[in-house]
Amino acid sequence: MTAKLIHIWRHPVKSHGREALDQVTLYPGKTMPWDRTWAVAHEASAADGSEWVPCANFSRVAKAPSLMAITARFEEDSGVLHLSHPDLPDLTVNPDNDPDALIKWAAPIMPEGRAASARVLRVPGRGMTDTPFASISIGNLATHRAIEQKVGHSLSLHRWRINLWLDGLEPWQEFDWVGKQVLIGDVVLKIEEPIERCMATTANPETGVRDADTLGALNSWGHQDMGVYGVVQTGGLMSLGDSAGPV
Repeated sequence: MTAKLIHIWRHPVKSHGREALDQVTLYPGKTMPWDRTWAVAHEASAADGSEWVPCANFSRVAKAPSLMAITARFEEDSGVLHLSHPDLPDLTVNPDNDPDALIKWAAPIMPEGRAASARVLRVPGRGMTDTPFASISIGNLATHRAIEQKVGHSLSLHRWRINLWLDGLEPWQEFDWVGKQVLIGDVVLKIEEPIERCMATTANPETGVRDADTLGALNSWGHQDMGVYGVVQTGGLMSLGDSAGPV
């Protein structure tokens, strides 16, 4: 069955905002350009920006749910990032030039009793994805709808923080793609593994409040996975409306 690409999302700062795109050029073995380019290390983290490290080293939605409500707009030419949150004034910042401004801006929505945000990092050549390999996340709208039915109310797609959303598949069909190659637009990706989910998905992307038992819903199917990770094999352009399916 052939699907269509209906959403493209990037997250310039890990766990600090999301941005919609109409098209994107992907490169072999690379993360999505400007996706998770920056990450905010907390005071208990040993991360120094020299290499990839696991997500536990960073301020993130799983521990600070209010971060989920941040939206972003990034200017690639200037390096300027615009961030918005319902409980904060808007911020315009270049994370490379003024990283402290980003930390100070988000401080009022960070929970007490957690390691405080300490420094903004970027690793040369890749985004700080949740995987040690340079991954692109792919979601299936039919699976999302099945989860909505399980919890009994609508859910925002943004809970999953996925890069590419496909429509036109059966629920959970994306899991059948693991180990296979998929063509989306001009891009070929090898699907590596399902995405195991955490507490971040329980937070509402409009309010930053935990309000849905997404993990309980997933576990009712005997797993805690939603979406899959792909690695770019053949680079190229993909745009909204492109066909997607195994090759």
